[in-house]
Amino acid sequence: MLSSLPIAFSAPLALIALALLPVLWLILRVTPPRPKRIDFPPLKIVRDLIPQRETPAHTPWWLLALRMAVAALAILAVAGPVWNPVRDAAALRGPLLLLVDNGFGAATDWLERQAIAESRIMAAAREGRPVAVVGLAEAPAGIALAEPQGALERLRALGLQPHAPDRSAHLQRLEAFWRAQPQAETVWVADGLGVGGGDADFLARLKQEASANRLSIHAGPPEQRALAAPENLAGALTVKVLRPTTNAAASGQVRALDLKGLPLGDAPFVFGSSDLETTARLTLPIEVRNAVSRLEIAGERSAGAVALLDDRAKRRRVGIVSGATADTAQPLLSPTYYVSRALSPFAEIREPRAGSTDPVGELLAQNLSVLILADIGALDGDTAAKVSAFVERGGVLLRFAGARLAASSDELTPVRLRRGGRTLGGGLSWEAPRKLAPFTRESPFFGSSLAEDVRVTRQILAEPEPDLARKTWAALEDGTPVVTGERRGDGVLAMVHVTADTTWSNLPLSGLFVEMLRKIVAMSGTTAAESQGGEIKVETLSPTRVLDGQGAFRSPPATAQPVARNFTGRATLAHPPGIYGPTDGAMAVNTLAPADTLAALDLAALGAPMLPIDQPVARDIRPQLLVLALLLLVADTLATLWLGGRMNLARFRRAAPAALLLAVALVALPGPDTAQAQQQPAPPAPPADQRPPVPRDLVTAASATRLAYVLTGDKTVDDMSKAGMAGLNIVLGARTALEPGEAAGVDVSRDELALYPILYWPVVAGRPIPSAETLRKVEAYMKGGGLVIFDTRDALNVRPGGGTTAEGDQLRRMLQTLDIPELEPIPRDHVLTKTFYILDGFVGRYDSGTTWVEVLPPASEDGRRPARAGDNVSPIVITSNDLASAWAVGRRGEALVPMSGSDPRQREMALRAGVNLVMYALTGNYKADQVHVPALLERLGQ
Repeated sequence: MLSSLPIAFSAPLALIALALLPVLWLILRVTPPRPKRIDFPPLKIVRDLIPQRETPAHTPWWLLALRMAVAALAILAVAGPVWNPVRDAAALRGPLLLLVDNGFGAATDWLERQAIAESRIMAAAREGRPVAVVGLAEAPAGIALAEPQGALERLRALGLQPHAPDRSAHLQRLEAFWRAQPQAETVWVADGLGVGGGDADFLARLKQEASANRLSIHAGPPEQRALAAPENLAGALTVKVLRPTTNAAASGQVRALDLKGLPLGDAPFVFGSSDLETTARLTLPIEVRNAVSRLEIAGERSAGAVALLDDRAKRRRVGIVSGATADTAQPLLSPTYYVSRALSPFAEIREPRAGSTDPVGELLAQNLSVLILADIGALDGDTAAKVSAFVERGGVLLRFAGARLAASSDELTPVRLRRGGRTLGGGLSWEAPRKLAPFTRESPFFGSSLAEDVRVTRQILAEPEPDLARKTWAALEDGTPVVTGERRGDGVLAMVHVTADTTWSNLPLSGLFVEMLRKIVAMSGTTAAESQGGEIKVETLSPTRVLDGQGAFRSPPATAQPVARNFTGRATLAHPPGIYGPTDGAMAVNTLAPADTLAALDLAALGAPMLPIDQPVARDIRPQLLVLALLLLVADTLATLWLGGRMNLARFRRAAPAALLLAVALVALPGPDTAQAQQQPAPPAPPADQRPPVPRDLVTAASATRLAYVLTGDKTVDDMSKAGMAGLNIVLGARTALEPGEAAGVDVSRDELALYPILYWPVVAGRPIPSAETLRKVEAYMKGGGLVIFDTRDALNVRPGGGTTAEGDQLRRMLQTLDIPELEPIPRDHVLTKTFYILDGFVGRYDSGTTWVEVLPPASEDGRRPARAGDNVSPIVITSNDLASAWAVGRRGEALVPMSGSDPRQREMALRAGVNLVMYALTGNYKADQVHVPALLERLGQ
């Protein structure tokens, strides 16, 4: 090398050819001897003519210099010139081991680092040394030497990774290489950044190489900044901003973006003079904060400067299931209205599909954190097992009381409950409504402000037990629990002993209700693993979009692997930072873990030469010299032609227009891509309708209002049910505006029930109990607004104190797993007694049985009982008076069955009861609403 000049040659011996340039000069100057001149008179005239071609006697000096320059450039190119060669390389002639930090810390000057690494490989190529390239952010693999050209290709294929390099993971492979190549020179292109403090062993081993003068380091000052631990707190969205040294920039902006990449807000951050960590706070409305999916440091392109947010940082997923029927799901009247409104600012609300036969199972399949059951009574065994497993795995179950829960009991409550309830302030109560007592220190609500205006008028009481006080989270002034809870497995089981609406208390109207729900939801963590057969099956999520080293989204690479749902670590090569899982249940993996910090590596302590990153890059200038020589050679050729008279400018001027037209024509011709673009593709055919055709029988059933009866399998009973529904249809068509279609016999296990407003079900003893799936279907039908009339037809067989009949026992076994509301004998003032006819009882073939309906709320202080919430009907009516036999008529309209009572109008009253039931199912309880009575009386002129 020529150490005094910024140029070196890989083949310096080729420069000896420059000494031959004088000889070439002499050769080019040689001319033939002048010919002897003899006068020849006849040629006198020829001599006076101007020759067509003239050749100088000597080559012009400028053409000679041009040819000498071409020769000199060719000689220099053969010598392998390199501009700005690396002069600080160790004086070693062994193999070169090139270590490259290609993690997120190298993102700010990645191109410069690649250029430095390339210059090192080119220097090794000039010296004929093999090279091995190791990317420290890649997976550890065997280190193999290669020719410099192969190593250069390996370096260019080395991508910038979005995670921190795990340098110590490569230590074993490096040790094997150093043992095999003790004279190898090691060059480390370092980013100077440490994450997690796991580089001690790696640095200690490099120090040994430095002590043997076999190590040199290219590194710049570590000035990268990063984000970690985003949190959606009550008042702001916060994120930690980290820097490795105090020399890094002390201020900046954190920008929040949504899923589409649109900015939602900025927040400044400032480091103290000696601080390596600070916090940026984005004070945005809760709705805007919940829409943030990405935080980034403005102006920095690095995966470490990006923090992704998922559902865990935004809001918990809460599923709500109500025991009420569909028509009560109205604002202010729905049992879940206040719960949904209270949770919506900080939780994602999920509710089951309308008409779902398994609403709890449907929601549990959506990876809930919290499940809320509002007045859900009995749960079938399969559903109860699912809910219990959900709680055991870390879920939170919150139950609200109600009439259904008061009439049943199960194991999914934190305390044992008394059947019935406790009414305060009613006409038959000696107690006034109570207010809440202060929260104890052990309560999760401790510290919340108590609402003085909250009053409880009714509650479900807990049975006394030794640890009742420990399980009580909130109580009334007299000590009776209002909210109880306990840990069960990894989850939480909590219960509010009043309803979720304002029926039993005004707690849902207070701000305390929101705070209590917030704290209960905060007890939930991530969705736990599923347990199957004693083994833990952890849900895994596949990557959908990941970050590259510059912090931009890209498709997942082949090395990306799924992560467990409970993954909380920092990103790695196998788990790059990005979004994992489906859109509605995505999880974010970030470059840094919440507890990570940035630190600058003490590279000076290694004792190796420290070289800058931004030094001039060695460049092979052979291509430039050869191109210049070629251009000079073209110029020499043109000059020779001109001097020889072979370049006729007039001829060129004549051919110029034709050449110009040809060039224009070639440019105007469309290329293959243009021709393809000009062919407009045909519009795609509209997609075919993939929905299955609607069966004809469903279309027929939905074309008219039709009553239905259950086919029991007993021909006698089924024929009587058909005749009874036919008789009722005749009366409805004659006396009301309803024109019902022919009554349908349905198989509850197979047929669609939603087409029929009323389902008459005669109970037959000894028949098989319907399957659990069928019973859930019936339960969904009742909650969807349908009315089921269970008729045991055993009024004559019932004896006071004689126990239940076979039909009654059959009905009890059918209903024991259904979520049935609390029932009561139909009150005299029930709306069912006045929907069309004013009745004082519901008789059928028998008149001694009792008719049961859903219980109404307790009477107010003026003694009046309010209508049920919503324009709804009781989903269930139970009777034993054999209604169908009283309605049944033959082909000629004659009654088929005699009445058992002495009242001659019993059949007429039974038909009127049937009309009232149908009107009740179709019109609801509007006649119980007295709000419009004054307006109606005024219109009638009374």
